[in-house]
Amino acid sequence: MNEITRRDADAPRPAGEERRQDTLLPAVDIHEENDAVHIIADMPGVTRDSLVIEVDNGVLSLEGEVAIPMPEGLSPLYAEVRAQRYARRFTLSHEIDSEAISARIDSGVVHLTLPRRDTHRRRRIEVQAA
Repeated sequence: MNEITRRDADAPRPAGEERRQDTLLPAVDIHEENDAVHIIADMPGVTRDSLVIEVDNGVLSLEGEVAIPMPEGLSPLYAEVRAQRYARRFTLSHEIDSEAISARIDSGVVHLTLPRRDTHRRRRIEVQAA
């Protein structure tokens, strides 16, 4: 978290001030195996309906929003919890088959599988005896 965000997050909000939507960079783990690359992104509060995953011109984009509804009939005196937006982008290697990427979300954790093209998978060459 940078200093601007940290100071803003720690500052009290006056009653009635509109909640701001911050863009956060979700933490990710990237793992690989022979057939695919796996990305695991932590996006707390993001649901399937608010998650958008796209590939455009070799760039994989993850975007998700967390909406915090204001309870009806209540006036805020102090508000720290606010709507947030997650966004992260990855440039894909020519090894990745972008048409075969799959994704699932479970409790705000996004699991992406990026299969490698057959031509870029490691394979063992059988050696023939003479």
